[in-house]
Amino acid sequence: MPALASHRKPRSTRSHSTAVGVTTAALASVTLLPAQGALAAPAAPKPTVEEVGKKVDQLYREAGTATQQYDRAKEATDRQRGEVGRLLDDVARRTEAINVSRRSLGAYAAAQYRAGSVGPTATLIFADSPQDYFDQSHLMDRLSERQRTQIAAYESQRAATARKRTEATEKLAELTASQTALRTSKRTVQEKLAEARTLLARLTAEEKAHLAELERKREAEARRKARERADAEAAAAAERLRQERAEPSPTPTTTTPPASTAPPPSGSTYAAKAGLALSFARAQIGKPYVWGATGPSSYDCSGLTQAAWRAAGVDLPRTTWDQVKVGTRVATADLLPGDLVFFYDDISHVGIYLGDGMMIHAPKPGAYVREESIYYMPIYGGVRPV
Repeated sequence: MPALASHRKPRSTRSHSTAVGVTTAALASVTLLPAQGALAAPAAPKPTVEEVGKKVDQLYREAGTATQQYDRAKEATDRQRGEVGRLLDDVARRTEAINVSRRSLGAYAAAQYRAGSVGPTATLIFADSPQDYFDQSHLMDRLSERQRTQIAAYESQRAATARKRTEATEKLAELTASQTALRTSKRTVQEKLAEARTLLARLTAEEKAHLAELERKREAEARRKARERADAEAAAAAERLRQERAEPSPTPTTTTPPASTAPPPSGSTYAAKAGLALSFARAQIGKPYVWGATGPSSYDCSGLTQAAWRAAGVDLPRTTWDQVKVGTRVATADLLPGDLVFFYDDISHVGIYLGDGMMIHAPKPGAYVREESIYYMPIYGGVRPV
């Protein structure tokens, strides 16, 4: 019996060990299969050239919006910094005036000390409210008219200086907020432009050539629309001239576009100013777009329109969002040379109208000031600045 037991035990152990081994291997294979399948999952498909182009355009648009935010914050920062400086100078002058008054009142205290009456006036010098002190102590009855006047001036100066200090503190808080917004907008612009550059850098030479071809087709389509606009403007002008000469109307063979319905600018003043603005804008053609720039060597879109109209003696606000509020709104069909044309629903871009469906504008980072069709981008609306 013991021999039989010793004979069975090894067999049982081997059998058990084999079963465990098979089960462990099976479990391992089952466990590993999902992990191997996950590792072998296909990568996300590479975006097409068209998708890259749309994404880059979107990033440039977003950078343009952030640029307008930067421009607005910078304008606010510059203005508030000047206001804070003036307020602090004012507070310093007022503080000096208080010190002069305090020294004068100190002379009264010294005189009282010499006369053996130290208390009232000496206490006055250190009182929170000298006027209240005099009202309570009846010391005013013992002062001359000149002394009363100086005391009243001292109290007035202290109150005014306190108000100015409060105002300066509030302006400093506004300046800090504007500086924060400025840094945020700057970082946003830089991030958008860096992302666009990264997308473009990943394209092969062939893909870049394809993207350039798509851009040429887009420009050609925009110019076609501009030519149609030019033809319509010429037809409308001819019709107006015919009406002015009271010539009999010929039988129309084609549909004639209606004449402009916008109120014409008074006299030739607008044409003269617009001519100056356009001459300036033409002289900037070829200069690079740089976000936040207002010239003279580079511009962003609203920086260019602002500088152009400044050359004509007209001060425009800094950003597209503020420029669109100036002057008279005009329909696209009523645009005249010199008018401002705004683009996109968020009004993040602007150009200056040349006529014949064309404009001069600072397009985007990496580009230069140039003439281009107004139909290259979705039009928001037009403004006559004067």
